[in-house]
Amino acid sequence: MTHPSDSPAARARRFDADHARRLRALAYRMLGSRAEAEDIVQEAWLRWAEVDEATVDHAGAFLSKLVTNLCLDKLRSAAHQREQYVGVWLPEPLLEDEALFGWAPGPEMQAEFAQDVSIAFMLALERLSPLERAAFLLHDVFDLGYDEIGRHLDRSEAACRQLISRARKNVKADYARREVAKEEGERLVAAFMQAVRSQDVSSLAALLAEDAVMLADGGGKVSAVPRALHGGALIARTFIGFAQMPSSRAWRMVPALVNGLPGLLVIDTAAGGRLVQTIALAPAQADGQIGAIYIQRNPDKLAAIAGRVTNGEADPS
Repeated sequence: MTHPSDSPAARARRFDADHARRLRALAYRMLGSRAEAEDIVQEAWLRWAEVDEATVDHAGAFLSKLVTNLCLDKLRSAAHQREQYVGVWLPEPLLEDEALFGWAPGPEMQAEFAQDVSIAFMLALERLSPLERAAFLLHDVFDLGYDEIGRHLDRSEAACRQLISRARKNVKADYARREVAKEEGERLVAAFMQAVRSQDVSSLAALLAEDAVMLADGGGKVSAVPRALHGGALIARTFIGFAQMPSSRAWRMVPALVNGLPGLLVIDTAAGGRLVQTIALAPAQADGQIGAIYIQRNPDKLAAIAGRVTNGEADPS
C-alpha cells in the first residue's frame, strides 16, 4: 500500500525489489526478446507509477495482468513482423549466470527453469497463438490458477482451460523435455570443440544424430544459413566449411550455458574480442549425440551480452 511519505524514488525501488524480476521472466518467455522484455517492464512501471496503490488489492496480480496484456499487444503487432523476418528466427540468448535478468528459481526448480528458457521450448511457444501462449505460460510455468488466468485474459475459466489444453498438445507435439546432466553437456561441448578445431568432418558427423537439425539466425544483418539444415552429415560438412574460411581463423570458442543448454560463445580475437555468435547444443533423445544446433548471429540479439565478452576471456586454454 502507498504511504503518504513515499517518494517516487522509494516506490521505484520497491517495484524493482518486489516485482521487476518476475515480470521480466514472464515478458521474456512471452516475447523471446530481452530488449522487448525490458521495454515492457519499463512501460509497466510507468503505468504503475500513475496508479494509487491503495486502490489495488494485490499489486503482483495487477502487474502480471498488465505485463501479460502489454505482451499480447506486442505479439499481435509482431506477427506481421515475424512473417517478414529474414531467414530463421531464434530467441535472444540468455547465459547461465544472468539468471534471467536477476530472477531465478530456488535450487529445486533449476532443472525445470533451464527447460523453460530452452530454445526448443521458446520455438514451440512461437507456434502458439498469443492467447494460447499467455494462458499456457501463466498456468504451466508461473503456476496461476484458471480463475486468475481468466481475470488476466478477460476470458472465462472454461475458455482458459481450452486454451491451455490446446497449447499443451501443440507444445508436446513440438517439444519433449529432456534434462541435460552437467557431465553430459560438458562432454558434448568438449567433443564439439575438438571436432571443429581439428576441422574433422567425420568426427563432427559422428557426434551429430542422423536426423540432427541446425538453425542459424542472422536476422538479415549478417550472413547465416537461411533455412534449417537437416542431417548430421550435411550439418558437419557445412559447419566445418565455415570453420575453414579465412575470416574464421581468429575465432575462439568459450564454453557456456546458453538458454539452459550446453553451448559456446564464439568471439573474434582479431576484432578486440567481438562476440560473433552463440551456439547452443541440444542433446538427441538417445544419449551420446547432438540432436540440434542453435546458432544466434544477429548482432541486435547479441548486443545485451556482447559487452560482457572481452578478449581476455576468449581463449579458455
